[in-house]
Amino acid sequence: MPAKPPKSAKAEKILDRTIDFYRLLNELPLGVLIMDRQRRALFCNHALEAITGVTAAAVQGIACRHVMRSRVCLTACPAADGKLSENVCFETDVINRDRRRIPVRGTLAPIFDAGENPVGFVETVEDLRPLKAHGEKANQAYRFGRVVGQSPQMEKLFRIVPVIAQSDASVLITGETGTGKDMLAETLHQESERAKGPFVKINCGALPETLLESELFGHVKGAFTGATENKQGRFYLAHNGTLYLTEIGDLPLPLQVKLLTFLDDKIVYPLGATKGFAADVRVVAATHRDLARMVREGRFRQDLFFRLNVLRLHIPPLREREGDVRLLLDHYLNFFAHNTNREVTGYASKAMSLLLAYDYPGNVRELRNIVEYAVNVCREGKITPRHLPAYLGEERQRLTPVDASRESTEVPVDAPAEPAAPPTDGTWPMAERRIILEALVKARGNRQRAAQQLGWARSTLWRKMKHYGIDTP
Repeated sequence: MPAKPPKSAKAEKILDRTIDFYRLLNELPLGVLIMDRQRRALFCNHALEAITGVTAAAVQGIACRHVMRSRVCLTACPAADGKLSENVCFETDVINRDRRRIPVRGTLAPIFDAGENPVGFVETVEDLRPLKAHGEKANQAYRFGRVVGQSPQMEKLFRIVPVIAQSDASVLITGETGTGKDMLAETLHQESERAKGPFVKINCGALPETLLESELFGHVKGAFTGATENKQGRFYLAHNGTLYLTEIGDLPLPLQVKLLTFLDDKIVYPLGATKGFAADVRVVAATHRDLARMVREGRFRQDLFFRLNVLRLHIPPLREREGDVRLLLDHYLNFFAHNTNREVTGYASKAMSLLLAYDYPGNVRELRNIVEYAVNVCREGKITPRHLPAYLGEERQRLTPVDASRESTEVPVDAPAEPAAPPTDGTWPMAERRIILEALVKARGNRQRAAQQLGWARSTLWRKMKHYGIDTP
């Protein structure tokens, strides 16, 4: 058992008088632990007491690993062999007395006597929780709910969404496929006073008209052949909450009339019923179609369009969101690397050039799928061009021809990103066909899983497979 430190240790020849060394250490904002050569604790200051929850009296004489209780202590202690000769800095987590994990930055250094002989170690510990909290707060400035962005268009959207969320009026969300309409609708619900109520979603283009009416409004027993019992529809399930109607442009005209009736009087009439019931439901609709044009063509009711278009939110395509591509690439890299426990730390410069130059006709959904694919196939720490879907290199080669002796995915690091032209020559259909094939391969031919990977309804995948002549056994 090492001797206890004296109540008053003195440090001489630093100032013009003797000072109290331990009091000096206790005034430091960093945690300090002094150990002997066997790494047994001799002293810790007040800052370290606050981090670990262990008092200075309790640490004396016990092994350092029992004080710090960090991952480094168990796997990679820099002083394990007792031959530490210079400072070593590292980041790790410590488990405090309340069994909470605290992120810290530690610096371990040897202590020498007047004859330059090693006599122990000193470790300083910095609590990183304030820095982590600051980083999370900074990240939140670029997101609202699950929607991420920092472009002027998205900042404007983030400012108006909290105001719209507090209203009970109908909302129409417009934007191209893959821009994040579903996430925005869910965010509206979570930020509203209905957040404790249900959020019910239905795809208006995923079911035939007869089944869709039953799914939306419910039916009574005997309403049609096979209706052997009463069924509650989505409006009933969404009572006191939000009903999200995605792909509202695909809603058949007869059901448009019935939806308009509900929006006017808030009464739901199940299929085959003569009596309705009141439902307190907020309707949020979304579409990638031009509803105004559909109204002119007689494919969408004008009165329903006006009724839904009380509050309108438009999500711009990714190609118009300046600066958001890089932000989303980093966001989804961190997200998938964490979820899959992969040690993927970033993008190689050539891969980043390809990703920044691509036009993303599939918008955020396509970007997310590309990053998820790359993270899953990457085994080298950084994503390189060969970890990206093959069509990215082909598209870049078409837009920016390179010398035949170089690889098709090789792009100068300092080359400016060229804006991709809209795919009018059949290139995008070929790329989309390849995306579908890759999804089917990953899903081993299971269409349901492939549709989930692509973020599509199963009917959408089936329709596109039929269009491109793709068949699975």
